[in-house]
Amino acid sequence: MDAQPRAAVKTAAAYASRGSSQYDLILTLMCVVIVISNIGATKGVQISLPGDWTIVTDGGFFLFPLAYILGDVVSEVYGFRAARRAIFTGFAMALLAVVSFAVIIALPGFNDSYGAEKQAALEMALGPVWQIVVASLLGFLAGQLLNSMVLTRMKDRYREKALAGRLMASTGAGEFADTLIFCAIAAPVIGITDAGGFFNYVLFGFLYKTLIEYLFVPVTALVIRVIKKREPTYAAAEWEPVAA
Repeated sequence: MDAQPRAAVKTAAAYASRGSSQYDLILTLMCVVIVISNIGATKGVQISLPGDWTIVTDGGFFLFPLAYILGDVVSEVYGFRAARRAIFTGFAMALLAVVSFAVIIALPGFNDSYGAEKQAALEMALGPVWQIVVASLLGFLAGQLLNSMVLTRMKDRYREKALAGRLMASTGAGEFADTLIFCAIAAPVIGITDAGGFFNYVLFGFLYKTLIEYLFVPVTALVIRVIKKREPTYAAAEWEPVAA
């Protein structure tokens, strides 16, 4: 007698193995983005707009949303455990950068005028402002973990459906936590001391980062689809043949 035909049915939410070159590349880029944006965050930025409107932010504002986009890709394709690994690795690399800058600045330099000027420039540009470091690391850790958790929990429920909605919901939750924690600690360091300035700082930071990520949702979704197709372990996990 012929064997019973086998049908493909969807089981649990699918994730690829993190033992792949794509995961390594995304993790590397994520760490670089975090380190550079943390350096930029030490500079306060004030942008004047028509009508006496002023935007208050920091020097890393244009780059940091990319870290969340990469976090979305890792969470959707590789799952929460892989995303948590990437987040903790990025956290460790940011901390290593700060400690390295502190050691470099502390090393004795040349005593001539040029050496003194270089030392002063290094201290000004890369000197660890520990409140900024703590604010950035804690905000990133809380925001990225919340972002990944919301995205993967929603995927457990909706599987491959509603990707854009899942990306937007997780982004809103993660960015709010990140922005609030970072601004609460960093605001006094960059010179924001009044309630109005703090509200402006938090509101602009949250809206800017969130809207940028929302605008890039189609690109993020496209990247996710491409990586899923290139990950043979994801295709194997997504469908599992069972007896009809």
